[in-house]
Amino acid sequence: MGFSLLLLTVLVLSACSNSNSGSGGNSSASPSPTASAEASADTSASPSGEPGKGIANPRVAFVYIGPPGDGGWTFEHDNGRKYMEEQLGVKADTVENVPESADAERVITELAQNHDIIFTTSYGYMDPTLNVAKKFPKVIFMHAAGYKTADNMGTYFGKNYEGSYLSGIAAGKTTKSNKIGYVGAFPIPEVIYNINAFTLGVQSVNPDATVSVVWTNTWYDPTTERQAAVSLLDKGADVLLAYQDSPATLQAAAERGAKAGGNDSDMTRFAPDAYLTNPIWNWGPYYTKVVKSVMDGTWTNEQYSGGFEDGMVDIAPLGPSIPEETKKLVEDAKTKIKSGELNVFSGPIYDQSGAVKVEDGKTLSLDDILVMDWFVKGVDGKTQQ
Repeated sequence: MGFSLLLLTVLVLSACSNSNSGSGGNSSASPSPTASAEASADTSASPSGEPGKGIANPRVAFVYIGPPGDGGWTFEHDNGRKYMEEQLGVKADTVENVPESADAERVITELAQNHDIIFTTSYGYMDPTLNVAKKFPKVIFMHAAGYKTADNMGTYFGKNYEGSYLSGIAAGKTTKSNKIGYVGAFPIPEVIYNINAFTLGVQSVNPDATVSVVWTNTWYDPTTERQAAVSLLDKGADVLLAYQDSPATLQAAAERGAKAGGNDSDMTRFAPDAYLTNPIWNWGPYYTKVVKSVMDGTWTNEQYSGGFEDGMVDIAPLGPSIPEETKKLVEDAKTKIKSGELNVFSGPIYDQSGAVKVEDGKTLSLDDILVMDWFVKGVDGKTQQ
């Protein structure tokens, strides 16, 4: 959504150990953090600072929903962590495979006892992070993809829906059956608004195409994701996209001669000839910025949303089999998004029933996007299970 971990690693044996984990997970296992021999944190000490006061050598921790080897979501967060370490000389502890359950609050609480800043990297960690932040006011918490804050807790994410829109343009130009499939993780706003942006991109170049959605209720379960992809291919879809952390959808499409994209990371290497494109993340500069602000005492509990303009969000290079004409369409749209000429969620936009949700001349605010719970016209699927 890997790499060797540098520090604290948690190994989870789950009832779903064949993988309910990723950018949000469903695993029921109970992680038990163990310190690596290379751990840099002094686990016997209490947090050494508080928001607004500089910390020369902050003790940093990351909580991961899946393994860095997932090839997608956690893979890119771990790349960002490594970038931050290289830039600042700060070593961070990591805990992986932490399910979005009571276990998350327990793990975050344990980390808060001996760290100065904790990054929790999945939507489902929002309430657990907030609960722990209230108990540890001297510790700084940063939560990915959420919307709740506290004096010592901020949020961060990016406009990855811009990349989804561009992926939709590529899909709309590529499909021959006008049947496009989408393997969605969970029916939460983050996934819903990306499906909508993707569909709007499809319709901008091919109004006859439709997008069928299948939910997996997993973030990282290659077997389940593959089954969902196959079900869409069986219904005639010849292009797929997946908001999941594994390349299973792409690999299933490749076996059937279809095109597909994944999520979070450039997945060309998994099936070059079948690869379409997909949104990608670059977390490193942001993690560096936040930790540096903790070091110099300028940290604030911001709600940050990056995009093409600052490089947090981008789109992977289109696959080698995608025509140059399509690549140019995508690049032209990207230029317009970056300049502000094109806004993905500008009206008129209609929902599945045909009702106007965004009037002509109006644009959805980021706050409205982040709580989206409806599908646009052209999507075949339900926003609730």
